Amino acid sequence: MSINKKIKNLDELARIISGLRSEKRKVVHCHGVFDLLHIGHIRYFEQAGSMGDILIVTVTPDKYVDKGPGRPAFPENFRAEAVASLNSVDYVAINKWPTAEETLRLLRPDVYVKGSEFKDTSSDMTGKIGKEEQVIQEIGATLAFTEDIVFSSTNLINRYFSNLPGEIQEYLHVFRERYSINEIFAVLDRMQTLKVFILGDTIIDEYNYCQAIGMSSKDPALAIKYKSNDLFAGGVLAVSNHVANFTESVELGTILGDNESYEEFIRSQLHGNIIPKFIIKDGSPTTIKRRFIEGYSLSKLLEVYVIDDSILPSEKIIEFCQYLQEELPKFDLVIAADFGHGAINHEIIQTLVRYSRFLAVNTQANAGNRGYNTISRYPKADFVSIAEHEVRLDKRDLNGALRPIMHELIRKLHCKQFVVTRGRKGAMVANGQEGFVEVPSFARNVVDRVGAGDAFFAITAMASAVGVQNEILGFIGNIVGSLAAEIVGNKKAIDKMSVKKYITALMK
Repeated sequence: MSINKKIKNLDELARIISGLRSEKRKVVHCHGVFDLLHIGHIRYFEQAGSMGDILIVTVTPDKYVDKGPGRPAFPENFRAEAVASLNSVDYVAINKWPTAEETLRLLRPDVYVKGSEFKDTSSDMTGKIGKEEQVIQEIGATLAFTEDIVFSSTNLINRYFSNLPGEIQEYLHVFRERYSINEIFAVLDRMQTLKVFILGDTIIDEYNYCQAIGMSSKDPALAIKYKSNDLFAGGVLAVSNHVANFTESVELGTILGDNESYEEFIRSQLHGNIIPKFIIKDGSPTTIKRRFIEGYSLSKLLEVYVIDDSILPSEKIIEFCQYLQEELPKFDLVIAADFGHGAINHEIIQTLVRYSRFLAVNTQANAGNRGYNTISRYPKADFVSIAEHEVRLDKRDLNGALRPIMHELIRKLHCKQFVVTRGRKGAMVANGQEGFVEVPSFARNVVDRVGAGDAFFAITAMASAVGVQNEILGFIGNIVGSLAAEIVGNKKAIDKMSVKKYITALMK
């Protein structure tokens, strides 16, 4: 049979299998990405084919491939064609769903075959094998495993077809020799036991998508046509949601305005294991940052801040500090996500420093605080993560070497670890023992930089709290930042499974 005649859509394949079943022919099913067809796949298909009369293969569609950056290396039609070219394969279809569960229910094969590497279901971090096994029992099929040498498409692509720049490939080659995947996974897993308190500024990020239509006829102003909008939970809310995906116990303290509080929206956007405490600021709005964005390129045209950045009245500051004095000692990690919009003032900083067992701080310099919000506001912090322009602003040093600036701040703040993020240049990590490392950025598909630094800070603060080497901390942080840069705004929080898959893709 020709290759083109072998490739069917799923519904056609279901009808073909129904006819084969009426002829009492035994149908065997294999499913996977098959991104780079290799000898391991060929042997896998040959063994699977020997378990029945007809071998069908379904291929994961491009949009559901979750193997990490730059994957799949080959589009779904090419992958299907490559599989169909094998004599051992009778039919091929591109799947419609993210996993094989619904595919199994539709096709109802007699035997479902996985490679020998999937025999130990505990090693499947996605849990997909267990779910597939339940469906196999449901439809009365048999789950079988091949026995042969195992090759990894990811490993081969990383070695011979990587689209990463040469210097990053060289860095990863050295990194793989120093650390194992399991060693890094262990850091992520240790985070789960942390009790985390998070304090900072609530920001509602409003994205208004527009189309530029020209210059106004009466004024020298850009005219834009409104298309649609999104509302995201940003600021400390986004930081909290990232943290909540990595640990089970999170408490949040933040300020809302009584005028347009957005409290109902905020509660609906918070992860289920976050316990919020809202301090209401009378006569003020909850901070909103309205961004007007060119819808095709996602370029930002204009930002409008709805904000009252004055500090809380003294009686509410006293009440809040008393609350913090009682709560903070209960937590392993306290995160201060300080955007400089009034949620954290001098008295609160003193309370954080005095009562936190491990304090992680990020101070942001943005248009709303005009450079007044720098890290030197804090007399002490165990962990700091700030952007390069923010550390330079603090030291009033535009072009000086970063390493001595970082070590000066480490001594001043008594830091255990200090990170400077540098966008496409990656991150620098230092500690009090003069240890210093630079980790490159792995980002290749930057959609929106808003929120990437917050995601980096949230997860590296946790990594620092459980105790981790500088290089592993920077590596994990850059992976988290890369994932966040692929998301529009704070549309969704970074989760542990996505990070583990990204790590696997880079380190195999």
